[in-house]
Amino acid sequence: DVTEPCTFDALHRRVCDASRGARIHTGMSLAQLADLLDPGHAPDSHPIFQTMFVFQDGPLPGGGPFLAPSGDGNGPGCDLSLFIRDEGERWHGAFVYNAELFAGPTVERICGSFETLLEAIAKGGDSPLDRLPLLSRSERDKLLFELNDTARSYPEPVCLHDMFDAQVAKTPDAVAVACEGEVLSYRELAHRANRLAHALQKLGVGPEKRVGVFMERSVEMIVALYGILKAGGAYVPMDPDYPAERVAFMLEDTEVPVLLTQAHLQAMLPSHAASVLCLDTQWETVARESAEAPVSGVSADNLAYVIYTSGSTGRPKGVMNSHRGISNRLYWMQEAYDLTAEDRVLQKTPYSFDVSVWEFFWPLLFGARLVVAPPGIHKDPDALGRLIEAQSITVLHFVPSMLQLFLREDHEGRCRSLTKVICSGEALSCELRDRFFDVLDAELHNLYGPTEAAVDVTFWQCSRKDRSLIVPIGRPVANTRIHILDRYMEPVPVGVAGELHIGGVQVARGYLNRPELTRERFIPDPFGEEPGVCLYKTGDLARYLPDGQIEYLGRNDFQVKVRGLRIELGEIEAVICGHPDVLECVVAALNDASGNKKVVGYVVVTDGVTGMAAALRSFLVEKLPEFMIPSYFIQLPALPLMGNGKVDRKALPAPTTDRPEVGTLYAAPGNEVERAIAEIWQVHLGVEHVGVDGNFFEVGGGSLLLVEVANKLACTLKADLKVHHLFEYPTIRAVA
Repeated sequence: DVTEPCTFDALHRRVCDASRGARIHTGMSLAQLADLLDPGHAPDSHPIFQTMFVFQDGPLPGGGPFLAPSGDGNGPGCDLSLFIRDEGERWHGAFVYNAELFAGPTVERICGSFETLLEAIAKGGDSPLDRLPLLSRSERDKLLFELNDTARSYPEPVCLHDMFDAQVAKTPDAVAVACEGEVLSYRELAHRANRLAHALQKLGVGPEKRVGVFMERSVEMIVALYGILKAGGAYVPMDPDYPAERVAFMLEDTEVPVLLTQAHLQAMLPSHAASVLCLDTQWETVARESAEAPVSGVSADNLAYVIYTSGSTGRPKGVMNSHRGISNRLYWMQEAYDLTAEDRVLQKTPYSFDVSVWEFFWPLLFGARLVVAPPGIHKDPDALGRLIEAQSITVLHFVPSMLQLFLREDHEGRCRSLTKVICSGEALSCELRDRFFDVLDAELHNLYGPTEAAVDVTFWQCSRKDRSLIVPIGRPVANTRIHILDRYMEPVPVGVAGELHIGGVQVARGYLNRPELTRERFIPDPFGEEPGVCLYKTGDLARYLPDGQIEYLGRNDFQVKVRGLRIELGEIEAVICGHPDVLECVVAALNDASGNKKVVGYVVVTDGVTGMAAALRSFLVEKLPEFMIPSYFIQLPALPLMGNGKVDRKALPAPTTDRPEVGTLYAAPGNEVERAIAEIWQVHLGVEHVGVDGNFFEVGGGSLLLVEVANKLACTLKADLKVHHLFEYPTIRAVA
């Protein structure tokens, strides 16, 4: 038993005691026991165990020390066996393995790790088992240093606005930005941003000052971001789709002195102390400022932007990133993907998501054209396909779940301009990779990175010929280090899972106004040569593959990705528990039939209260972004517990097709149109009945599923239905 920490000496004593105790059962052979436990087992395999250690005096399988596939008389049919023969002064060993499960080099690494382990035990058996090393010095150095040999020297300037001005000087008359018929040249964009920067400086904006941006995707938004940076400030995106309570928290947390917005959004703003500047209706005032670039006073280590991510305590947390970190990311991206003046990059990611950062800046720092998608189009695959065709888009980003929806559409002849598609935000499956190459004639790149490390830190280019079962996240980008470590901050061997840690220039400063959380997640780098250098603990599990590439394995905590957006389940739990009728709550993320993640809320409520789904959704709409609101609510009499008193998450029931909250809303369709809509809803929601007054979002729907439903409805009913229509009319009766 090694479930409790122990030393090798203690383990040795336990094994001796267990072996002596087992000898009283020598009257029954292993074959008899196997037949009793599994009468129909295959004769060449063991039903009881898959690994075996044999210490013997007789000859080894095959006659000597070797690594050999099992079968052919070499072993008893286990997945992996180790035979040791005692010859007095010397021992000889043989590893025997199942070649369908293990490659020869893998077993060689296991053999080397075993030697390293034995040497450590021989030096002293009083070390805890989980502190004994498995890596030789050369293997350790390879993992820590050789695979992290990413040093690059990139040119000046390093600040984003200075890089932009350098490009303006090269191509002043080239088109920089296009959005819904409005076009700006590099010179025109620079002049507008300069004028805004002067206006912001008069309002007190300078280095380390944060400026809020509460805007829809537009040319004004681009001007706002560049103007803030030119003034010396850092931008803080605040999505107009967020609930007022969340925006209010961000305004209070950031203490922004200035908030940039658009006139039609002003009424949505909660109360705040910032000066408001509407860039559409108040531009005449801004236009009086100088078109010359102001002196920003910013250095590479000054703040460039703060993006908020979900927080486990119920409070979102603002990640602070510097000019040096994001400029390194962009210099590397240009080195890797080589944008030219002919490229057109689509900006469609909501700016509250960190992928938007490279969409905003990469094309305009290196002479390409930035095409800004109209608001909401990122949720509509058909409209997206038309935009790609109309604007001859060459490069764009997809979260894998949205790419899956996009590839289901018939884009025949539309996407021929595409040369590169970049995926990140979620794990990219091999099935989706293969589907991509079946449909599109473009490169597919799989990137990985958290908001806390300037967007992306590893990269992998998928191959059309590669049909393997793993899509790696690749290797570290320039001036970045990746360490996969155990809980003692030691590197794990190739093939072994550990927590992924990130080092290098792209690591963020930490969390705004959260010093304790910053110290917990941004830790001193034990392998760095410079004092004060940090590693970011991602909470992601990964492992090295034999060729040095990295495979992403998921999370080691209760954080999940839904449609590429990072969600702390603890934040949702904290908000739900704020409802006066909720006594206990657990939130989980489950895969639906199509493999997409669904957030499920399990609640224990006050006696006599029923039908909480609608009430909880109404409660959460005011407090959480739509993508964080559970698709299902399941009411339980009590949460299942393990012996230690913790919630047994594995025992939580999966949502069924006959949910109580659906039944309470059931009223049968009354005409052909309602019946047609109901059939489509039932298929996509995975429920047996949906009443005509059932709210799409209250019976398990989400915004990504809404895209599929809208497209299916438009096709089936021959109607010009768009996704935004279904947000406005969320019941079958209303849609009909």
